[in-house]
Amino acid sequence: MSTSLSPSASASGRPPIADAGPQSLCAREPRVPAERLVAEMVPPPRFDAVRFDTYEPDPAQPSQSEAVTVLADFAAGLGGAHASGSGKKRWFSRTPKSTAPAGPRGVYLDGGYGVGKTHLLASLWHATPAEPALKAFGTFVELTNLVGALGFQQTVQTLGGHRLLCIDEFELDDPGDTVLVSSLLSRLVEQGVALAATSNTLPGKLGEGRFAATDFLREIQGLSAHFRPLRIDGQDYRHRGLPEAPAPFSDEQVAKAAYATEGASLDDFPGLLEHLARVHPSRYGALTDGITAVCLTDVGAVPDQSTALRLVVLADRLYDREVPVLAAGVPFDKLFSDEMLNGGYRKKYFRAISRLTALARDAKPLVSQ
Repeated sequence: MSTSLSPSASASGRPPIADAGPQSLCAREPRVPAERLVAEMVPPPRFDAVRFDTYEPDPAQPSQSEAVTVLADFAAGLGGAHASGSGKKRWFSRTPKSTAPAGPRGVYLDGGYGVGKTHLLASLWHATPAEPALKAFGTFVELTNLVGALGFQQTVQTLGGHRLLCIDEFELDDPGDTVLVSSLLSRLVEQGVALAATSNTLPGKLGEGRFAATDFLREIQGLSAHFRPLRIDGQDYRHRGLPEAPAPFSDEQVAKAAYATEGASLDDFPGLLEHLARVHPSRYGALTDGITAVCLTDVGAVPDQSTALRLVVLADRLYDREVPVLAAGVPFDKLFSDEMLNGGYRKKYFRAISRLTALARDAKPLVSQ
């Protein structure tokens, strides 16, 4: 359900500020055709302009500068004709099998959240000397959604003519999906497709809040020889030298800002969480189409892990699309319980807190001082 707050219902008695009221995410039920899933396998808007030379390595972390050098060389090595000999994208045609090049044909970026892995992965996509139709970039969830929409064999044929496949946030916490994608990648490697991936933490792998390359290589069965692990150390760049996240605003301030901001949405948080349960996570990106800011009232602690994991996906899509999030209620670092933050999905939750905090900073100017 959407929030019942509106300027006309506030204590100020002011009329609506904008000609039209804000939209409601809860009123949206997007349908995403398979063709869109394929077409959208490119770096998201937040990373559309990133390049290796826009990455700012932490001087205290030499592995970050080293990663830029290694990945730039890797991209340069992907030039020339694809092993299949095809220069055109073949969505629905059979791609001839070819012999994969000797040596590692993939890189795995190993590091904690906020060290810039996605920035580097997107930079690799941009730097690879091939037309966009021969490169694919997506999260693990988006890749499994593509398999679900097209079927396994059709996905192999669709991606088999590509020069490069980049997979962000490889989900190792779902054994079934891990085996499925591992099998898909094996088929793609046979056809000469280069791979690059980042990953999240396995359940129970608490450690440093990051997950080891050996775990990743063990889980993607039979693909270890195709990946060169590349560790990236460092702290979360989103909070490096930045002030604390702004405190939540009042419900009235959030509602007023929603009505004053063209293209904003306005929902109460509990209602939005209920709505997310009715929308497949593959559609969360489409759920935010055309939204310039997300305004939320009555934000509180997430009640259970299933709901929390759906919120993580929404946070990722909002962050990718650079959609500010203005909230009233508890601070974003109080969304997840201590049990969740100490459990197997802790890295996902810390990433969501980090990204929502960054979006909250972006939204602060929406509230008039």
